[in-house]
Amino acid sequence: MKKLSLWIAAVLIVCAIVVQKTVAHTDSPEVQNDTIVFMPQWTAQAQFAGYYVAEEKGFYRDAGVKVKIIHPSATRSSLDQLSKNECQATTMLLCQALEMVDCGMPLVNILQTSMNNAMVIVSARDKNPLTQKGERVGIWSVGFGQLAMCMSIKDSLNYEWVRFAQNVNLFVAGALDATLAMSYNEYYQLMQAGINLKEKNVYRFSDHGYNIQDDGIYVTREYYDNHRNQAKRFAQASRKGWEWAAEHPDEALDIVMKYVDREHIPTNRVMQRLMLDEVLRLQVDRETKRREFRLRPDMVKQASHLMKEYKMLNREVSYEELIEK
Repeated sequence: MKKLSLWIAAVLIVCAIVVQKTVAHTDSPEVQNDTIVFMPQWTAQAQFAGYYVAEEKGFYRDAGVKVKIIHPSATRSSLDQLSKNECQATTMLLCQALEMVDCGMPLVNILQTSMNNAMVIVSARDKNPLTQKGERVGIWSVGFGQLAMCMSIKDSLNYEWVRFAQNVNLFVAGALDATLAMSYNEYYQLMQAGINLKEKNVYRFSDHGYNIQDDGIYVTREYYDNHRNQAKRFAQASRKGWEWAAEHPDEALDIVMKYVDREHIPTNRVMQRLMLDEVLRLQVDRETKRREFRLRPDMVKQASHLMKEYKMLNREVSYEELIEK
């Protein structure tokens, strides 16, 4: 039961957020004046470069849509803001979206940016993560670890999950035996902290049967039904921003750093360049070798089945529930 208790608590929090929607106003001031308030799921960084580009280069304006980009804080998550209609669009991982729908908040994926999974496990002392049964592994306190929870149960690893907020300090200090990391974020933080990363002690989920898509833009089904044209124009302009960023990475990085500096994020240009390069790499489908910007039905089915099998979902959520109708 211990291996499930952490995840059950997290799911209860997600469901509590969803319940708040039933008492939220159906239209916020932003909706009434046709401004889309867009809140990515994390603080300002190159993970969201395409959206910054779309705003700075006027792609949203040219598409006839007003967009206000804001970022979450420790006390204000993007999922919470979406449930209260205080933002109209956010980014989230596919597994997160499945949880939200399962808890009773219908969502629409209006643009899929990630075509590959970015999660890794990094172990200490050159160990193979698959040999670390029962050891202490860091996991994000805000979620994102669904696949790792499934993998831990499926492979009888029984990790002891230890929550961390947003950095790698616990791992670097030796308080953890291993930690989850995103290949575009914490992975490079560990490198910059001097951690020796080898093939032996890095487990990449995408290489072990868990290549399930990460980031996409989601809106509530209610918002989409009432603002369909606006949502589509926002998605099209966002895609244009990402395509421009892929063609002009140096200029895109300049734009990212403007947002980073404005938000007073403690990072550096080298870190953000590494992140941008990796995020853009993850956008290319392994099979077609193209940036497709589409949610893949096979990945939805795989994630939904896996999460249902290991009790992360009460039921399987279908691809049709997440797409435009």
